[in-house]
Amino acid sequence: MEKFWAPVPWMLEAAIVLEFALGKLVEGAIIAALLVFNAALGLFQEGRAEATLAALKSRLALNASVRRDSAWTIVPAAELVPGDVVKLSLGGVVAADVCLTEGEVLLDQSMLTGESVPIEAGPGVQTYAGALVRRGEAVARVTATGVRTRFGRTAELVRTAHVTSSQQKAVFRLIRNLAACNGLIIVLMLAYARWLHLPVADAVALGLTAVLASIPVALPATFTLAAAVGARSLAKLGILLTRLSAVDEAASMDVLCSDKTGTLTQNQLAVMHVQPMEGFDAAHVLALAAAASSDGGQDPVDQAIRAAAAHEPVGDAPRCSAFTPFDPATKLSKAMVVDSSGAPAQVIKGAVSALIGLAPSAPAEAAAQALENQGFRVLAVATGAPAAMKMAGIIALSDPARGDSATLVSELRALGVRTVMVTGDAAATAAIVARAVGLTGLVCPPGPIPERAQPQDFAVFAGVMPEDKYKLVKAFQNENHIVGMCGDGANDAPALRQAQIGIAVSTATDVAKSAAGMVLTAPGLGGIVAAVKEGRVTFQRILTYTLNSITKKIVQVLFLAVGLAMTGQAILTPLLMVIIMITGDFLGMSLTTDNVRPSPMPNAWRIGTLTLAGVIMGLGELLLCTAVLTAGSHWMRLDIQSLRTLAFIVIVFGNQATTYNNRERRRLWSSRPSRWVIASSLCDILIASALAIGGVGMTPLPPWVIVSTLGAAAVFALLFDFVKFPLFRRLQIT
Repeated sequence: MEKFWAPVPWMLEAAIVLEFALGKLVEGAIIAALLVFNAALGLFQEGRAEATLAALKSRLALNASVRRDSAWTIVPAAELVPGDVVKLSLGGVVAADVCLTEGEVLLDQSMLTGESVPIEAGPGVQTYAGALVRRGEAVARVTATGVRTRFGRTAELVRTAHVTSSQQKAVFRLIRNLAACNGLIIVLMLAYARWLHLPVADAVALGLTAVLASIPVALPATFTLAAAVGARSLAKLGILLTRLSAVDEAASMDVLCSDKTGTLTQNQLAVMHVQPMEGFDAAHVLALAAAASSDGGQDPVDQAIRAAAAHEPVGDAPRCSAFTPFDPATKLSKAMVVDSSGAPAQVIKGAVSALIGLAPSAPAEAAAQALENQGFRVLAVATGAPAAMKMAGIIALSDPARGDSATLVSELRALGVRTVMVTGDAAATAAIVARAVGLTGLVCPPGPIPERAQPQDFAVFAGVMPEDKYKLVKAFQNENHIVGMCGDGANDAPALRQAQIGIAVSTATDVAKSAAGMVLTAPGLGGIVAAVKEGRVTFQRILTYTLNSITKKIVQVLFLAVGLAMTGQAILTPLLMVIIMITGDFLGMSLTTDNVRPSPMPNAWRIGTLTLAGVIMGLGELLLCTAVLTAGSHWMRLDIQSLRTLAFIVIVFGNQATTYNNRERRRLWSSRPSRWVIASSLCDILIASALAIGGVGMTPLPPWVIVSTLGAAAVFALLFDFVKFPLFRRLQIT
């Protein structure tokens, strides 16, 4: 029902009431059908907030192990209260925000931070609802539950996130401008009719005709249809839309905020650098590290090291005879190995600070410090007899950038879109990826996100939480930027919902996909560039229709005023205006398939400029209509009924002329219209001509009058193109 409560529906509803009050049931029914058609198409733009919240809830723990009355029991997570003591076990999901009091665990907090690398957590460490226990067991005290948890606040942000699309704002401003301009003309026209002592019934019919002439009936439906056509094209490229408005927003987007892990990066640790010590080479360092890594385990560090060692195999790799898994207390893993000569040895892999005490090495310590300063995760490897360990080398790991991330950043820059990295990871780590993908600029220092921020201030925002990503998007929007957000995790959901265009990558969680307006179904980020280009094509089509709509509504109301001044009567009846509405608006809707050139830079709705251009184009068409009406009145001596048919014909043909002028920003003949535009144009001409010649709903006219009027419209289109071209160039309508 909300679709019937907006400026355009109000005008249509008023027209329906007037038609029925005058007993014109057919005309009223036609307008009512158009109103329902608009509302039905508008339903495609409904949001997905409830689906997002449901997906968020499904990711939370259902039960928790809690100690009450000195006994451990399983209770629903919803029954936890602050102060409860809970147990965190391997494979379990943390049910509330907690502070660890006993034990050691490896925690995957990617649900909240987006970072796939787990953290080691012991007594005193705070963790949050939704975290996954990857290793170990611990006891913790509940500090917050439900909506007061960080996860709960994330869900609340998703529920409340909202931004009015630039398209909605444009429609409102357009209707406001048309209503102000045409409303003034209608009031003056009715006052003049009263001064002429026009009968009340005729004055009401004149007012109704003028109202119908000023309503852009198909405007909302055309915007939706153009977006649907764009969505269909994107679907063929593996890009699915959950909100049709995302097509238009992609055209206007000038800032893309992108998550790092899983979006710009592969979301998988990899060995990036090996620094061997004296007496070792990189391949043997990896072979030793692989021997001290679990085979088939879930530890991402061990998986990355074994993968790197397999990529650079050595013939004399040590053979593992005994393995001791990673111990969080010592931060080391150990292996007893037999080398190629059959001699036994010990291999230790772990934190540099822990290994330096067992195998002192100033070069290794310096190399590790340098790599850590660059943002890498650094491990050390030592080997030898248990009492005489020797440092073998330093291994640096990181989440590598995707192969197409640098291309994405470069192509978006060429299209006028600035990319900004927004990540929960540390600044040093984020800076590595930023350099790899071509993001140049400063890294924002830690601290609260300012209410107002400019994308050019910083290239990287690091160490941010979900609410910070949400605030950053709003800060950019406060500076009148059209913001896109690209992410893959539940932690990105609030920002994805708040952004004008939220983009979820193919590997995104169900939460991120339901919050986004656009989902990439194919691997890679190329779909973002394709969406921008297709969005700009769609925008140009909508821009043409909007300009065309302004032109038609201006000329139709002004022509009624001119006709009243020339003849002292209404030059068009409500029925004729309804026919003009149907034929003209559905011709305009065919522009959603037209052949257009996408703009090289982000688009923006400049309704004031469009209104000025539409008024000037309308005044040109008004000259044609007035000239033809003058010829019919003074040269052909037509009566008022025949003049109304002539007015109907010249309006239809004049709209054809300005449609072809408006669709091409350059010369009229610079591009070929689409098949649908040509077909709709021919149907419009044939229907109007057949009605006029046959006298259906109007007084018939001779065929030669129809043909002459069509010829005059064609000549006008060619001549007025010499006015349009410099006009569009001066107003920068491109």
